[in-house]
Amino acid sequence: MIGYCTIGVNDMDRATAFYDSLLGELGAKTMFDMGRIKGYGVGPGQPMLAICIPYDEEPQVPGNGNMVAIPAASQEQVDQLHARALELGGTDEGAPGTRVATFYGGYVRDLDGNKLCFFNMG
Repeated sequence: MIGYCTIGVNDMDRATAFYDSLLGELGAKTMFDMGRIKGYGVGPGQPMLAICIPYDEEPQVPGNGNMVAIPAASQEQVDQLHARALELGGTDEGAPGTRVATFYGGYVRDLDGNKLCFFNMG
């Protein structure tokens, strides 16, 4: 249902290092890189996450209430991704844990304040 999601960043080099390492844990690779925008995915025709310098060249600011949720294969992988994001300089927005009976998630903010959730349903 979702083709791709784009989030703004202020420093492409810094954001690229963060997302290359973090999304690499999920097997994601660069699907395209046009300098000011870079897309990550696991293969053609699959959903992507893109990072970009805003088109209007104004500073990036995170949206209030916006969040990108990234599925994990297991609760253990949720824990690993949450820990990896913190190692890479992200900030904790909610330690991994069960939120409702079938939802296990952990929340972080990236280096530009964008909120991410790593989750497993099961």
